[in-house]
Amino acid sequence: MKVEAASAELSHEQLAPYPGSKAMPRWDIGELPVAPKLTLRSWTLHLGPGLVAAGAAIGGGEWLAGPMTTARYGGAILWLATVSIIVQVIYNLEICRYTLYCGEPIFTGKFRILPGPLFWLVVYLFLDFGSVFPYLIANAATPLAALILGEVPSSTREYDLVGMTLTGESIIQSLQYVVFLLVLLPLIFGGKVFNALKAIMTFKVVVVFGFLVLVAVLFSTPQTWAEILSGFAKFGTVPVVNPDPSAPPGVDNVFVALWQGRPLPAIDLSMIAVLGALAAISGNGGLTNTALSGYTRDQGWGMGKRVGAIPSAIGGQRFELSHVGMVFPLTSDSISHFRSWYRFLMRDQLVVWLPACFVGVALPSMLSVQFLPRGTEVKDRWIAASMTADGLRDAAAPQWGQLFWLMALFCGFLVLAPAAVTTVDGALRRWVDLFWTAIPLVRRWDPHRIRWLYFTAVCAYAVFGLTSLTLWDPRRLLEWATNIYNYALGFSCFHVLAVNLILLPRQLRPNWFIRFGLVFGGLYFTALAVIATVAAINRPS
Repeated sequence: MKVEAASAELSHEQLAPYPGSKAMPRWDIGELPVAPKLTLRSWTLHLGPGLVAAGAAIGGGEWLAGPMTTARYGGAILWLATVSIIVQVIYNLEICRYTLYCGEPIFTGKFRILPGPLFWLVVYLFLDFGSVFPYLIANAATPLAALILGEVPSSTREYDLVGMTLTGESIIQSLQYVVFLLVLLPLIFGGKVFNALKAIMTFKVVVVFGFLVLVAVLFSTPQTWAEILSGFAKFGTVPVVNPDPSAPPGVDNVFVALWQGRPLPAIDLSMIAVLGALAAISGNGGLTNTALSGYTRDQGWGMGKRVGAIPSAIGGQRFELSHVGMVFPLTSDSISHFRSWYRFLMRDQLVVWLPACFVGVALPSMLSVQFLPRGTEVKDRWIAASMTADGLRDAAAPQWGQLFWLMALFCGFLVLAPAAVTTVDGALRRWVDLFWTAIPLVRRWDPHRIRWLYFTAVCAYAVFGLTSLTLWDPRRLLEWATNIYNYALGFSCFHVLAVNLILLPRQLRPNWFIRFGLVFGGLYFTALAVIATVAAINRPS
């Protein structure tokens, strides 16, 4: 695909769309394409970024933190996921609004805001650090090891494998490296990176959702369904300290306590890191959402059709990417076309992404409520998921027990490994896109060479990822990553609002409802991050 030339021959002086930092290059000028008409027949052909993000949304928070939370407290705490998902829908729409207007990903737009790219470079090097920790890959190795060995491996037990005697810990460590390298392959082959991700996530959504729905229908009771579904709406419910240490932990509702004139409940902070992880990555979380704006461009929506896409290093010779975004003259027709594209985004988010997020949280949590005793506390993130698989095997025994156990483990791997692909790709494309536009030396490169810049970033990340998997354990990687996620997403909500109010023309800016949603989201995620940080500092070592 060639980058299309501007069809409207207007000078920069005639349009003068150059707000923000002058350290970033001026936009080019083009004509906004007309959005294709949606019919019943063509509807599925136009599924775009929401499908890829939906596959990524069924990840660590849903499969690891979700079952840990519901096994201990039941479904009443799931309202944290509800708030997180709804805020992220608003956030996702707004980061893609910017891309529809100029074809640039939102990360590039952030660097156009004063005081300029060097300042934001320092800020986001810290905020994006959570995305580079390979915590999903570290956890994905455990179900893969269980599939190979026929049981969840013990760290100290020795196993005979391919003629060697290895401990469970060494087997998992070795498989972490294998999974990590496999995760990088879709980012190198296939033509357009987005197309490879879309194929992987389609397979994942179909298999994982299909299996979990089957299990929920066959083995979950109506009481479990009611507890999980109602939990999404029990806003203000918090875990509380139980005076009797031998009794299961309880929950209370802050709003009910205020209504009844009772003192505020004493919140149990022992699981705050897990609760923060649930909120942080219910949906996508952190800066991983920003990849949606890049996928919107690569799908060719709005002005993304004019600037191109990131190609794979191998098989992507016919794709190229413009160094600079392209905006369109404001006319009644172009504004109408822009609104049509925005409706594409809304359909993608509300019909595909949002339901997938709720189902992705509900189904693994439903299984843990069904098969694990209330009050179950586990320190290892994967143990809750493996205990759920064991409970499912017992429920389906004797005829189908082993098959369902194997499928539960396979789905665990399928949940975590592909989610790691999009997490890695999102982090890489944020910085590759930025360098492609902001660095004068790189701007002089031929548009086809974007694939080599991306490939270089993949290789650099491979070195960092292998080092991380060697030095740090998966539990710490998850805690560190998700707490940084909350700080990053909270700050990013405010920054995205600034981008769209400063860089977009008045006619295309978000309404007051959207603005309030972004401010609320910024406060919500920042508050979660601060609470988790304070609890971690005060936690006994």
